[in-house]
Amino acid sequence: MEAAAREDTTISTIDEALDNPAWHSLTGFHAHLAEGTGAARRYRPTVSPFVGLRDVKDPQAWADLAALVGPGQEVPIAGGAEEVPDGWTRGWTLPGVQMVGTDRLAGVPDDESQVLGADDVPDMLDLTARTKPGPFAPETYLMGTYRGIRREGRLVAMAGERLRPGGATEVSAVCTDEAVRGQGLASRLVLAVAHGIRARGELPILHAAGANEGAIRLYRSLGFEIRKQVVFGSVHTPAARP
Repeated sequence: MEAAAREDTTISTIDEALDNPAWHSLTGFHAHLAEGTGAARRYRPTVSPFVGLRDVKDPQAWADLAALVGPGQEVPIAGGAEEVPDGWTRGWTLPGVQMVGTDRLAGVPDDESQVLGADDVPDMLDLTARTKPGPFAPETYLMGTYRGIRREGRLVAMAGERLRPGGATEVSAVCTDEAVRGQGLASRLVLAVAHGIRARGELPILHAAGANEGAIRLYRSLGFEIRKQVVFGSVHTPAARP
């Protein structure tokens, strides 16, 4: 499937983009990383497993998604879906929150952190495999700026940019090696990434599991507030017909 061309994604309010961030990322800033046509898109599998539907209530969007990913496939839906069409089945679900930066969020550069790129991918994959911050693939770094902190040459902490719906950028992949936790590295990196987002005139956002109370407290202390409750989850496309 050829990468989708960038579309006119004019939105009436930023709320519209935040209510469907994957779709607005895939048809906007990240169109060059997207596959699909019609009412469904997905990131190239080497970038991210996420997909976006123009409207989860539109049967055509589900038909386009099934054609895009193929039969019997599990697909993570950012934001979840309350109902799925006949033939589709639900997978895992995880209650979560979407948080947005407030006026209290003062991004701060971090001189120790470095921008990570292609040469750092093996270390990024190793760190995310050990710390489980969420999906991270070999080309996830192409979604935005990722910053990391090394100690004695070893990557021990990281944070970066993921979804980019109109006017906002998601802070993601916030992770710290167990050996250096409690030193404030995650806070520093979140603030450094937020600084870059603010410098572009965009709104920093992030998502967290609802049960991760420690992370939510940390993000609130940095200046984020919960915008809404969300349900992360996956769905299975209809099986192939015999």
